[in-house]
Amino acid sequence: MIRRKNKPHVSPERTTESGEPAQPPEAMPQTTEEQISDLYRLTLKWTQQLERSRIAEYTELLNRPWRLIWLNILSGTARGVGIAVGFTFFAATIIYVLQLLGALNLPIIGDYIADIVRIVQRQLELNTY
Repeated sequence: MIRRKNKPHVSPERTTESGEPAQPPEAMPQTTEEQISDLYRLTLKWTQQLERSRIAEYTELLNRPWRLIWLNILSGTARGVGIAVGFTFFAATIIYVLQLLGALNLPIIGDYIADIVRIVQRQLELNTY
């Protein structure tokens, strides 16, 4: 059993992006130093968010179109091979289950499953090359 600490309820409009409660709004900075300090903090926050989003790597990739094409070809090939292997395992499992059900000699379902298994086995035995 997991016990969680009860958090005080905070309305959605009073939270930051990370889900932490927002600080109460402060008065506008009075002096020039305070304004520059606030501007510096805001700029620093923006640069940290841009670094986390890895926008520099993305723009660098867009400037090298042949690398972008190569990466897309590799990812497409890997995706296609993964789908083919996954479907093969899935189909093999379904055929195995159907063979087991066909061996049970169920009255109506057994004949239907046996026909499906026979059709699949004939297709596998055909030499198409």
